[in-house]
Amino acid sequence: MNPSQRRERFRAILAGSRCVHPASVHDAISARIAEDLGFELGMLGGSVAALAVLGAPDLALLTLTEFADQSHRICRAGGLPVLVDADHGFGNALSVTRTVQELEAAGVAGLTIEDTELPQAFGAGAAARLTSVEEGVGKMRAALAGRQDPTLVILGRTSAPGLSDLDDTLARVRAYSATGVDGIFLVGVRSREQLGAIAAVTELPIVLGGVPSELNDLAYLASVGVRVCLQGHLPFAAGVAAIHATLSALRQGVQPSAISGVAPAALMKQLTRDADYARASRDFLGGDGESGRAAN
Repeated sequence: MNPSQRRERFRAILAGSRCVHPASVHDAISARIAEDLGFELGMLGGSVAALAVLGAPDLALLTLTEFADQSHRICRAGGLPVLVDADHGFGNALSVTRTVQELEAAGVAGLTIEDTELPQAFGAGAAARLTSVEEGVGKMRAALAGRQDPTLVILGRTSAPGLSDLDDTLARVRAYSATGVDGIFLVGVRSREQLGAIAAVTELPIVLGGVPSELNDLAYLASVGVRVCLQGHLPFAAGVAAIHATLSALRQGVQPSAISGVAPAALMKQLTRDADYARASRDFLGGDGESGRAAN
């Protein structure tokens, strides 16, 4: 499946009448797991990318090159459409244009550009701050100018629902919707009243960066124009716990044969697409496709 086909599948989600939960993915194997389980969409968050590539917290330390490379690795692993969190576009509006070009070349189905001041400025303290509406609009317009494949989805993202008041949130949603972006990505929505007011000022599909449990009703979300609702990044944290527990047990002298919770060989072969590589080995290298692939 080529990138435009994956982008069309994402656009179909945004144009549909359902709300879906995407799979949080961070590498090729997690993307294949999500695809095999039937997820319609994958999501690479900026925080997860920082953890996977740098082992660092979400402090805008990841470079565009590193993020685009990780996005490419994930996208080439299969046919899952992947939405990525491009943060602030890795700089000013000119940097946003290049960000879109690099991520489009990496094969992503869609990306978000947000209006948060990143990285943290000297003396700003720990609290996140928003850019001006005008700067946010400029970044959205620059993102659209950088797009070459018209099927690539660009979402205008704001954290105003959690950082500002409702009037400011509505002003930002109106302004970003008017730029021509394909949807609005919201972080920090906390109530049905707040979401309803936001939905009333835009005709664009809405993507939510997670909601409290009382809002996590797919039928309700779909009824107010939400088409994608994130569920956090539990898979990465669960993977860290599993690796930590396994290494801890081995370090303490537990025999490998006694370790539980390990993916069976059949699942590993499925996720590594072993049969495809075996077939290619037979076709292009001769033999039975097994030689030279000793188990470690």
